[in-house]
Amino acid sequence: MKAYIALMKLRVVELLLVTTVPALFLASGGIPDLTITLATLFGGTLAAGAANAFNMVIESDIDQVMGRTSTRPLVREDMSEGAALTFAFACTVTSLITFWVFTNPLATGLTVAAIAFYVFGYTVGLKRRTSQNIVWGGIAGCMPVLIGWAAVTGDLSVTAWLFFLLIFFWTPPHFWALAIKYKDDYERAGVPMLPVVAPMKSVVAQMWFHTSAMVITSYAVITSVGGEMWVYLIVTGINALFLIALIGMRGDTSQIESAAIKVFKSSITYLTLFSILLVLVALL
Repeated sequence: MKAYIALMKLRVVELLLVTTVPALFLASGGIPDLTITLATLFGGTLAAGAANAFNMVIESDIDQVMGRTSTRPLVREDMSEGAALTFAFACTVTSLITFWVFTNPLATGLTVAAIAFYVFGYTVGLKRRTSQNIVWGGIAGCMPVLIGWAAVTGDLSVTAWLFFLLIFFWTPPHFWALAIKYKDDYERAGVPMLPVVAPMKSVVAQMWFHTSAMVITSYAVITSVGGEMWVYLIVTGINALFLIALIGMRGDTSQIESAAIKVFKSSITYLTLFSILLVLVALL
């Protein structure tokens, strides 16, 4: 059981759920329906877990040569690839049935798209072919916002798309910060993550570009929900926390690498705080 749970990468799924919850609250204009909420969180967990399980099967060869992934179930031979695929398909089917029965066709369709894009778009198509893999592959990680919103309303609003866009810009600096730490792992596995194939100065510059776009989009999200002045002030504070961490990525390569993990942790804090703020806006 522990091995099957490990296939789902639940620590990654947590972040997806963190962004799903405010979408549910904002779409409902307050506290969302309990049945829809539970179905969306349950179905979303299974969908993300299925995508991660498919990912582990496809990438079992590179997981074997990366220190960070060397303890994953398929590398340790805790199960066969056939068993892992069966589990992934079972999670997929259960997730889609949950969304179809308890929400609506749009939320179900978006869930199909999210799984398919992560597996075929990112894992198969982009990851081993381009240094911009996480930029476009990150779209899959933005989908829970749209799924949560659609589960409540059956459609998608400007606010939903703006929140989607914020996570789209948030993803590259979040992931590249981690990739800097594990650059040698990715290089050994032949995966062209940006920190592997580009000078560190270029990596930091691209992180600044995406972070700047994220900050701008954060204010657009707040404007779309009719946030009051205190909301803008809090968003400014949250943005400042992330920017301060990013400012630390200067100097020589060794200093940048030590600062990268701080950026990674700050990015998680940023998304969590911003999501909590959106829930408060919906309630107040």
